[in-house]
Amino acid sequence: MKNIAIFASGSGTNYEAIMEKIKEGYINNAKVVLMATDHADAYVCERAKKYNTPIFVINYKGRKKEEYEAELVSKLNELKVDLIVLAGYMRLCGSVLLDSYEGRIINIHPALLPSFKGAHGILDAFNYGVKVFGVTVHYVDSGMDSGKIIDQAAFHYTDGETVDEVEARIHEIEHELYPRVIKKLTD
Repeated sequence: MKNIAIFASGSGTNYEAIMEKIKEGYINNAKVVLMATDHADAYVCERAKKYNTPIFVINYKGRKKEEYEAELVSKLNELKVDLIVLAGYMRLCGSVLLDSYEGRIINIHPALLPSFKGAHGILDAFNYGVKVFGVTVHYVDSGMDSGKIIDQAAFHYTDGETVDEVEARIHEIEHELYPRVIKKLTD
């Protein structure tokens, strides 16, 4: 059984999609032992309570990245975490975390990497006028959305779709793709 820590900064829809796939037995060789967030008031905390997942709030304010990452690594090591799953975690991982968990941190990005990196991938792709949108799951390295790609899924844009409609379709894909990749990595 693999121990997973999920990191999130926002509403936690990917966290919940993963937890549902574990509950259903689709992901059957992993358990989420921690949900870490950098925002104590993020809605993902409510979702974590619903699934009885321990919550760790990353206290980063007024601290150097090395300090709070060392505290985080200590907690992850205590829980014997095998895989870190970034699910809407809006901070770049620093050297302390990357060195400790090299090759064991994955991220989901709402665009087809290597195009449209960063926090606004959907809007950037939409404004560019792409005809194929998608989602990428990749390993995390020291760059922004630059790690080795694990898997991708895509769909064709339908003329007239709004950015909100495209975003909704992307989230549907994320909620299928991420659990599939986690299952593959933990089986």
